[in-house]
Amino acid sequence: MFKKIPYEKNDKKELTDAEIEAFKKEFDGVYLIEVEDKKCYLHTPTRVMLDAANAASAKARSKFSEIIIKSTWLAGDKEILTDDAYFLAAASTLDDIIEYKDASLKKL
Repeated sequence: MFKKIPYEKNDKKELTDAEIEAFKKEFDGVYLIEVEDKKCYLHTPTRVMLDAANAASAKARSKFSEIIIKSTWLAGDKEILTDDAYFLAAASTLDDIIEYKDASLKKL
């Protein structure tokens, strides 16, 4: 079994097919964000991760994206977080990794 390495200690640039499959089973989804010549692999965020990101974003909107990327990081080029142009491009894709079920509301 493959272990997720925390962002701060993670120097992996790529994931193998076996790692991707294992992480898909563990996290329900693995995503590849590509920004020009840089890329990163992220997994689906949990509710706890989303709550932490929302709380931090009260002070600075970009903190939401930064926390989601760091907390779901599996591998990739860290310039995505350190270079503003790469970061802003990657951050613009994050809505697509937050999975929602269809719901309906009925007034009774």
